Amino acid sequence: MRTVLVVYGTRPEAIKLAPVVAGLAASAGLRPVVVVTGQHRAMLDQVNSLFGITPAHDLDILRERQDLTGVTTRSLQGLVRVLDAEQPDLVVVQGDTTTSFAAALAASYAQAPVAHVEAGLRTGARYDPFPEELNRRLTSALTTLHLAPTPTSRENLLAEGIDPAEVVVTGNTVIDALLDVVSRDLPLQDPALRRVEGAERVVLVTSHRRESWGEPMARTGRALARLARAFPDVLYVLPAHLNPAVREVLLPPVRGLANVLVTEPLGYSDMARLMAASTLVVTDSGGVQEEAPSLGKPVLVLRETTERPEAVLAGTVRLVGTDEDVVVEEVTRLLVDPDAHAQMAHAVNPYGDGQAARRVVGAIEHLFGLGPRPTDFTPAPARDLAAELA
Repeated sequence: MRTVLVVYGTRPEAIKLAPVVAGLAASAGLRPVVVVTGQHRAMLDQVNSLFGITPAHDLDILRERQDLTGVTTRSLQGLVRVLDAEQPDLVVVQGDTTTSFAAALAASYAQAPVAHVEAGLRTGARYDPFPEELNRRLTSALTTLHLAPTPTSRENLLAEGIDPAEVVVTGNTVIDALLDVVSRDLPLQDPALRRVEGAERVVLVTSHRRESWGEPMARTGRALARLARAFPDVLYVLPAHLNPAVREVLLPPVRGLANVLVTEPLGYSDMARLMAASTLVVTDSGGVQEEAPSLGKPVLVLRETTERPEAVLAGTVRLVGTDEDVVVEEVTRLLVDPDAHAQMAHAVNPYGDGQAARRVVGAIEHLFGLGPRPTDFTPAPARDLAAELA
């Protein structure tokens, strides 16, 4: 049995690695050992519980108002002990978090190979988004097996000189997780979301990224307040990130508005159901850019750049930035113009087919000589996943 250390620290990583952990556990030749840094805490624990994952090691690094240096150094220090104890044959990391980079660096110091799930995403701008673009580039430099979600991501890696033999296109594992959770028809965990069931139109809004902190996020809050007053029949749902840097800026403009529903951070099953029930989504999240188009939902991205251009090219995602007037104008257009909404709502799914985890595990087995190299994922024709799951 080959020991595969799976390291993650945030909710998005947990969601995207949960199908991989299940696939590794089902493999005859692989033994997964889950390690969480705890870069997030409550949100991370929710996802582990949903997917039945009990970490073997929990570094519990979370500190109030933690900075990037603290996250990196505490992760490295904790992972040194885990790597020494487990002596893994491979370390799996996901995406572009500080945990991902720190785990890849710690593995490299221990001379353990690294497999990078969701490899090859790029904006081309070193500090946008920050620190994600830096994290993903640095992780790629430390990686042995690059598991790219799309052909575009593969081309990014090849352009940087990565050996094609080290790259496998898998699709994105977030689609595996989304299909799993939505198909379960789980009960709502947050009773506040019962308001969504009776609403004619729902706009989901999320904002939390570091580059949005301060004035950009304040502009988003003011735009949301203007929209709520302009369309009192629309319910705006805002799951508020726990970080005080988010709440202290984003929430004041919308306080007291009856049609703005502010919730605590939602469990993944509630978030999946909310996306499926929404008319459109306004977000700065990377994962939501992948998930919502798979459910046929138009997405307006509160960023100037994206490392996920596939849905932009397909027309289901549009970059709008955080200019207050632009956000109001773009949301208004989708609320008042059925044709404009329909043009974005066609359910293009460039990110996966629900088999990404199988390809990830197959690529790892191939690395160890335990099976054939999996066939690369090719984006399929448009599928209306929301209708399929109804």
